[in-house]
Amino acid sequence: MKKNFVNINLQNLQIENMSQLDLKIGPKIKAFRRQLGLQANKLAEDLSISPSYLNLIEGGKRKIDGDLLLKICEKLNIELSQLTSKTDINLENTLSEILDDKLFEDLDILGPEVKDLVGTNPKIGKAIVRLGDILKKKDHEMINKIETISGKIVDNRKNSFPGEVISDFLQGNKNYFPELEEFANKVFEKVQNNNRTRYIALCDYLKSEYDITVKDVIPEENKPFSKIYNKSKKELLLSDYSSLETKKLHAAAQIAQEGADKEIEEYLSNFTFPSEESKKLTKIALLNYCGAAILMPYKPFHTECRKLKYDLELLQNTFATSFEQVAHRVTCLQDPKLPGIPFHFLRVDMAGNISKRFSLSGIEIPRYGGACPRWNVYSALTRPGVIQAAVSKMTNGEKYVCIARTVEKGIGRFGQSKSILSIGLGCEAKYAKDFVYTENLNINDKSTEIPIGVSCRTCDRLDCSQRAFPPLHKKFGVDINSRGVSVYVGDKKS
Repeated sequence: MKKNFVNINLQNLQIENMSQLDLKIGPKIKAFRRQLGLQANKLAEDLSISPSYLNLIEGGKRKIDGDLLLKICEKLNIELSQLTSKTDINLENTLSEILDDKLFEDLDILGPEVKDLVGTNPKIGKAIVRLGDILKKKDHEMINKIETISGKIVDNRKNSFPGEVISDFLQGNKNYFPELEEFANKVFEKVQNNNRTRYIALCDYLKSEYDITVKDVIPEENKPFSKIYNKSKKELLLSDYSSLETKKLHAAAQIAQEGADKEIEEYLSNFTFPSEESKKLTKIALLNYCGAAILMPYKPFHTECRKLKYDLELLQNTFATSFEQVAHRVTCLQDPKLPGIPFHFLRVDMAGNISKRFSLSGIEIPRYGGACPRWNVYSALTRPGVIQAAVSKMTNGEKYVCIARTVEKGIGRFGQSKSILSIGLGCEAKYAKDFVYTENLNINDKSTEIPIGVSCRTCDRLDCSQRAFPPLHKKFGVDINSRGVSVYVGDKKS
């Protein structure tokens, strides 16, 4: 069965022009071989090829025919997709952002060189990103100290924050944690009523299984909170200023904290965290993941997604959850035996700050700066509560179907301001027929495509009126007597 599956994937790969991938597969073969502790001579012997030929393959200097590729997968005990999948999403763009620093200006590192590094040595690329995070953090700390001493604001530079670590962790696991899904399914079977999870049932379960009492309370004046768990009293206090959907998630996450802590710690132990703070925040993310899986168990949720073509508002009503919770959950459907559409997800605020990001669609989401202002995740803020759909075309020609809608956080008293955020979700255009939001879009009409980039610094579109900075690796001469759509339109390559 496994070989048939691999053969099917090979045929699909050949259809998608496998020759373009052949030379990039070699370094991945070398990486998997080293992970197994397998010597090159031994693998060459098992494959009935010469060590020198294997060395050329692993060095990306020889193409591989289909039969040999299947044999390599068999010997390394891997799926073909592990060799042919795209390079780490966002890694190329993130490296470009780091290398744009003035520190590297004299090296004149070009885009193709960054792409080659990611394709052949992704681990080195990740190491550079880690160093870049440290550089940004140290830079920020130094500026804070100067501001404290001088009493003046020195700069408004970007800083590496723990949320980026969470994104890296989720990305590394493809936002799918099978052991947490299994735990959630067991809980769901005990609390479900008519195939749905009710708030009162979650509260009863916490009481019966863990002797935890859930209390809904109104926070004291000037002491707002969302939840407080008092371990000594075995009480979970939930704010009445939170929506019922939020309370449900908190209760379900508390169940995960009590019953799935061992599984969560195991996942965390397989990742290197730069700080204890980032590890704790990632644990909270996993608790919420498991809580959402209790509210929206994998198989029923996957079935409804397919039936409703990922209509988020209908899914929201079906499972009595929030729009943001549903948008998160659809990105988790990555069980190889029952996969969903590979989506990207991001959340931004009114100032353009990206507070959450994750991508399986292939689209790149910037790490250190704001995304392209042409993304509809920003324009959605001008029409609160309305889902906006668009076909977005990247500079490399790839097309994505992207939707966006605003959400309000919290309930609160009358007159209190609420936090307004915009949620963006999207997939490759090839999944359009399975995505309800494409029904009123003509995917093949080029006139309706919105040309976008990742960010101004990594986008080479020179006809964009919203360009805020010149693109990387290009220098511009400013003409005071003429101007195009942007002051940076005068392209003078160095």
